[in-house]
Amino acid sequence: MTTPAAGHDVADLQARVAEVLALARHLGASQAEASASFATGLSVTVRMRSVETLEYQRDQGIGVTLYFGQRKGSASTSDLRPAAIEESVRKAASLARYAAEDACAGLAEPDRLAREIPDLDLWHPWSLDADAAIELATRCEAAALDHDPRITNSEGAAVGSHDGARAYGNSHGFLAGYRETSHSLSCAVLASQGQQMERDFEFTAARDPVELTAAAVVGREAASRALARLGAVKLDTRSAPVLYPARLARGLVGHLVGALSGGALYRRASFLLDSLGTRVLAPHVSIDERPHLPRGLASAPFDDEGVATVDRRLVDAGVIQGYVLGSYSARKLGMASTGNAGGAHNLLVSSSAGAPTFDELLAELGTGFLVTELMGSGVNPVTGDYSRGATGFWVEAGVVRFPVSEVTIAGNLRDMYRDILAVGGDVDVRGGIRSGSILVREMTIAGS
Repeated sequence: MTTPAAGHDVADLQARVAEVLALARHLGASQAEASASFATGLSVTVRMRSVETLEYQRDQGIGVTLYFGQRKGSASTSDLRPAAIEESVRKAASLARYAAEDACAGLAEPDRLAREIPDLDLWHPWSLDADAAIELATRCEAAALDHDPRITNSEGAAVGSHDGARAYGNSHGFLAGYRETSHSLSCAVLASQGQQMERDFEFTAARDPVELTAAAVVGREAASRALARLGAVKLDTRSAPVLYPARLARGLVGHLVGALSGGALYRRASFLLDSLGTRVLAPHVSIDERPHLPRGLASAPFDDEGVATVDRRLVDAGVIQGYVLGSYSARKLGMASTGNAGGAHNLLVSSSAGAPTFDELLAELGTGFLVTELMGSGVNPVTGDYSRGATGFWVEAGVVRFPVSEVTIAGNLRDMYRDILAVGGDVDVRGGIRSGSILVREMTIAGS
């Protein structure tokens, strides 16, 4: 895969943004901001040892927002020629003149903008052409298909590689950009035994391709996980402890982040309204935001509004220390931006009670449910009610006894967060939330 062509590097994108800001001033805008991006990508899917999809993406665009007092207008274009950019700026200006006034509209406060742009080591291009990507995906799927004769079908192995550059600037004098890459490899297969068929998957993701797990290892792990689910049974309805492995624990933490996000809070659509300074999680659990982790999948030197991203503690000993805010939502709440326009940046979950291994967590679970896959979206962000289809394993005396399918696990997120018994040391770094496995004291498991 080629890297961005000349004329589409960070310096060029910054020049386009500067042109937009200059034209906005000429049109009389009181404030203006613009972002420009360019990205290329290669993705391949191989299914049953044959190429199923081969795609090359080349995306570019520029978005502009102009303010005339408290009136706002936005426009965007994928055409980066000067005439097209000028037309978009003029469209944004005309839209702003018809917009209603909004007291919270406007750029981020100047004193919160990033003054230094750290190099976070986010750009690691991969010279991967189509033939090499196909070979890699084929090798990954073959490792799964050849692992056991009971692996009878495949949803495919996929390779993805993306390389991009972005720039942002505003009329407060901020103008900066950076390049970044992301690479991934995944495999999903089906295991059969008699009339039963079970599916599972494995994946790897990183900024730097050298940090990806080997293709054969990904394939074999996908096969092993699918095979382990054969012979699954349905449980009777009961209450029991539930263990979320690290790959699913990030989703559990993600519901917390959503409830602490400014948009949900000012719309009063969150079960964590007015939770600042209150204990929401178990007292041994803390969550830190680390936006400057080198090569982090959610690392960023500044947010989508140019606000500096900084290390902070979001949850301390179970107590909420801050919200996840951009400038607009912060103003709606009478607060200040936390540098989270566009989302949170690398959340690290930890426990003062230690970092047990996965086997130690199973022992602490004792008798209960190890969930390995969740289905559906049965989470109510307003009430915190939680109900999702699940598969996994029944555990007795700390030992996995048999696979389980077709059950629903239910509870309320407030209770679940307070009832976190332990956070494991088996941290999964393949996302923007880094957490070990999480053990919850009790949930309802609905089955037969």
